[in-house]
Amino acid sequence: MSEITESIEEGPFSYKPIISPLENKLMWMLFAIPFAIYFEFSDQHGYAFIASILSIMPLAWLMGKGTEEIAVRTSESLGGLLNATFGNAVEAIIASLALYAAFSNPELTENMITVVQASLIGSILGNLLLVLGLAFLWGGLKHKKQQFNSQVSQTNGSLLLLALIGLVIPAAFAAANKGVSNDSIVSLSRWTALVLLGIYCLNMVFQLKTHATLYATDGHHDEEAELSQKQAITLLLIATLFVAWMAHILVASIEHAAEQFNLPYLFIGVILLPFFGNAAEHMTAVSVARKDKMDMSISIAVGSSIQIALLIAPFMVLFGWVLGVGMSLQFGLFETITCLVAVLITNFIIQDGESNWFEGVMLIATYLIIAMAFLYM
Repeated sequence: MSEITESIEEGPFSYKPIISPLENKLMWMLFAIPFAIYFEFSDQHGYAFIASILSIMPLAWLMGKGTEEIAVRTSESLGGLLNATFGNAVEAIIASLALYAAFSNPELTENMITVVQASLIGSILGNLLLVLGLAFLWGGLKHKKQQFNSQVSQTNGSLLLLALIGLVIPAAFAAANKGVSNDSIVSLSRWTALVLLGIYCLNMVFQLKTHATLYATDGHHDEEAELSQKQAITLLLIATLFVAWMAHILVASIEHAAEQFNLPYLFIGVILLPFFGNAAEHMTAVSVARKDKMDMSISIAVGSSIQIALLIAPFMVLFGWVLGVGMSLQFGLFETITCLVAVLITNFIIQDGESNWFEGVMLIATYLIIAMAFLYM
């Protein structure tokens, strides 16, 4: 008990600046946790959905903070690997629980697969259009012109296009063969997922080993640690456990929330889940853009999309395979087209290695148009 008290008190390594609502306003949203638990056990599932999705925002930030604190003490390559592993942990947890819900209750299979696929698409759209757009806009309002490593941006852009093939091919295959069985699409998706995972592993070797200097960012070891190694690991583990708990409540209440608030499953998956699950990461990308650290900002936004397309989405397909749930990469024609539009416009904007506030406005406008379309679907 004394050790916990000492860690919270002011000192060289302290939890207080991180978890105190007085010093970190985002932590006020942690008070949504008991409300989520209360609403869940009192069978008020619609309100449990709202409380749980709000609570995930600060918990995701705490997960990211724990990962950053651990990464500060590691090599730059290992730090990058840690951030790659935990960067989209919230999406992975929510998607895994949704697939498990489909496994436990086959009647929910169609809706849960829709939510999983929509949340993955939504994460890609949100990162490429909303986050990058806000970063360009917020940074551009202070700096007339901002520059970043165009070579890295072009490499990541090419990787995104490659990853998108894994989504386009199943959708095109289904559209071209109207009478094809769902089993064939699922089987194609599973083998495609294995290829995409292989590409992701090779990308890690390229980024962290053979071409690490190309991706090196300044200031990795200039940052001062706020927590000890033990405190950082403890924070990461506790935040992850609470995220899993809140995600369990969230997934269990999605069906009720959709009915109570008249929300389409696609809108919940594409807009709401990625927005609140990634909000903390979004704020980081936008804040560093204001400091003219555009390489870091783009790395967060585009890198997260690459992880979703090459790691999380294929992993969900394989996890569904293990559970016997027919999760596929056939995300629907409209969803796939919107994702293709996002990748193409992002590639076009970042290829010159420069950004300004108006390019940010264009990305945000594209996101708003797509978001409204999903609301009316």
